[in-house]
Amino acid sequence: MLDLGRSFLASVERSPNETAIVDGVVRLSYAEWFERIRNVTGALHDIGLRRGDHLVTLLQNRWELATLHWACQFLGVIVTPLNWRAKSDEIDYCLQDSKATVLVFQDVSSQAVAESAMANRVKRASVGMSAAGAVSFDDWLVAEPASRLLNADADDWSLMLYTSGTTGKPKGVPRRHRHERAAALAHVAQNLYGRGERTLGVMPLYHTMGVRSLLSMSLIDGCFVCVPKFDPAAVLTSIEAERISNLYLVPTLYHDILAHPNCSKTDLSSVRKLGFAGAPMNADLVQRLVAVFLPELFVNHYGSSEVYTFTVDQNAARKPGSAGKGGINQRIRVVRLNSKCPDALTEPYEEGEIIADLTGDESFEGYWNRPDADAKSLVEGWYFSGDTGYFDSDGDLFVSGRTDDMIISGGENISPVEIESLLSLHPAVDEVAVVGLPDPRWGQQVTAFVKRVGEVTEAALDEHCRASGLANFKRPRAYIFVKEVPRSPVGKLLRRKLVASEYDPE
Repeated sequence: MLDLGRSFLASVERSPNETAIVDGVVRLSYAEWFERIRNVTGALHDIGLRRGDHLVTLLQNRWELATLHWACQFLGVIVTPLNWRAKSDEIDYCLQDSKATVLVFQDVSSQAVAESAMANRVKRASVGMSAAGAVSFDDWLVAEPASRLLNADADDWSLMLYTSGTTGKPKGVPRRHRHERAAALAHVAQNLYGRGERTLGVMPLYHTMGVRSLLSMSLIDGCFVCVPKFDPAAVLTSIEAERISNLYLVPTLYHDILAHPNCSKTDLSSVRKLGFAGAPMNADLVQRLVAVFLPELFVNHYGSSEVYTFTVDQNAARKPGSAGKGGINQRIRVVRLNSKCPDALTEPYEEGEIIADLTGDESFEGYWNRPDADAKSLVEGWYFSGDTGYFDSDGDLFVSGRTDDMIISGGENISPVEIESLLSLHPAVDEVAVVGLPDPRWGQQVTAFVKRVGEVTEAALDEHCRASGLANFKRPRAYIFVKEVPRSPVGKLLRRKLVASEYDPE
């Protein structure tokens, strides 16, 4: 298999004059971008980076970050992007854990970098600003290209993403060139992308979805349109101005796009393919997206940083909630909860833990410096995801939540996702999250946190659940109205904050 440097070079040779990346006023063809990538590759080599070293970034989605990503692929350096919102202690931990020797940052992350003890011990470069003790990225753009451009092969490490660390220290997920390229190729195939597609680069490049958008566009000589920070007005403007052909977002971002007053005034006709991942999409949002975009293809992707694609459903509107069947490069099973046995298969509609075959082309090989995490998640050649779900009678997978999110009330296992999807269909409900709060009698009480868009009472929502046929033991016994449902920067629901009473009541 080609390494990613050679893969990008092939696109440059095929389509040198096609637009490769757009970022505000910056518009670069493949040939123009390649010249800048070559120079940055030379600069990184000149400061001592070599094959297998880590380069950490704290940058928003901008053409400089995408350039660094590709320069690392040519040099054989492991690009290690962190959330640009990371705090100083998180920066300290990741720099020490990865043993990175270079850190690249910008204005929005400069304060945390200044407060990081470890950041002051490594070489630093700043983007779009001057900073004491840091070289300017602009200087790298005029450096001499490396004498040897192609320094990696398909078995070298390409990328290391850090998981969100919601239950402890983040875990490094290293992935080889062949893992990344296989995932990008499958992404192209499963989304039916054609040559010259144009995608919106709004999912962050420290997240697997953002990286997949970047790589998949390069494989088809497509265009990556940077959006540094999600803003629905800016997104809508970019879609119309750049004639975006496909979107790949988390459900929360789709929700916010549809909710923006400019949505109805924006020409969205260029978007023919929709894709989402990161969380289940409720039935109401699915229906509204179909009505607004009239997509030719609407794909639900389910996966993780560790194993990019688990399953795919190329007709998300056909069976809302379905994550579909195993992806091109993957085998999936659902096994009994707490069994830790890959052969303890569940029956149709029986909820269990979702596991993935580690011999799949996209699968990682283990966490960085975390044998404890490996022992917990890697069992007999299978990755135990920590996600719960079930297969229906058609063999389609439904993801119901996390093993840690399962509500146990009166001895019954209750998945919050089903209840959330049902409540989302009420016209007065904007967003909803369901958790189990401590209860002296039942163990946990099913509780719904609701962000309203209209007047509605607890009694009305309870009647909505009763009328739907929801099993009585699954009905929320309490409703709490909130100003916002807490989410991570990439739109993941943070139930732990609700359990810890970290929310603003309405």
